[in-house]
Amino acid sequence: MDLFVQITNQSQGRDRLFRATQYACMLLRYLVENKPGTQKLATKLKRVESNMSSGRKLFRLGNFVHALKASKASIQISDPIPRCCLTAANLNRVLYFVCDTVLWARSVGIVSGISKERWLSRATKCYYYSLLLNILMDIYEISWRMEKEAKERKQKARDTAAESDQDLKFLSVLPKGFENFLLLLYLSFRNHPPLLLDTIKNVCDLFSPLDRLEIYSTSQGIIGICGLVSSLVGILTVANPSLKIKH
Repeated sequence: MDLFVQITNQSQGRDRLFRATQYACMLLRYLVENKPGTQKLATKLKRVESNMSSGRKLFRLGNFVHALKASKASIQISDPIPRCCLTAANLNRVLYFVCDTVLWARSVGIVSGISKERWLSRATKCYYYSLLLNILMDIYEISWRMEKEAKERKQKARDTAAESDQDLKFLSVLPKGFENFLLLLYLSFRNHPPLLLDTIKNVCDLFSPLDRLEIYSTSQGIIGICGLVSSLVGILTVANPSLKIKH
């Protein structure tokens, strides 16, 4: 109960709960909509999904200020690759939230005479570019962690003259180069759970804009599963801030 209160007391936590509900309804609707006698249930699920989406837009109002602040902070990073990737990603998030605010204003009748499809396309593109940059940042950090793990294992091998990983014996059946790659990748994720969670979240989030932009079409069921997984990861990082990646 305390954990639930902790999550719902934060706007980000409420957004993640709404998002998880939205994608869970999308997934359930996909599973039942073609079955006989489930039309009413599918309609109810679609209505709940739409209401959750509208509620999330309210939670996101003003988020462009936070994204702008994050972009200013990322400019101060000394490493040029994270500095460029994170700053560009945050600036795209600023544009995404601006487009999202315009769409919300149109939906409630505050503004009129604008094309919903055009602004939705702009918002989706900004979100897509931001995700790509975040995934690029994850790849960069994974590479850096793997390189660090490789150096530590070499040093350990020199010190002990032998090394063994009892929990990775299954890798012995793989080609040596691929074995080493998987081993280093496994160790990097095992020793840095926030990096694993962030990578899973960003990859899962990518399916929705890919489908909307018709770059890679997929089913609503896949988008629902990926969105639900991403939302659960988001809830986990809100409940336990130590699992949130820090660049």
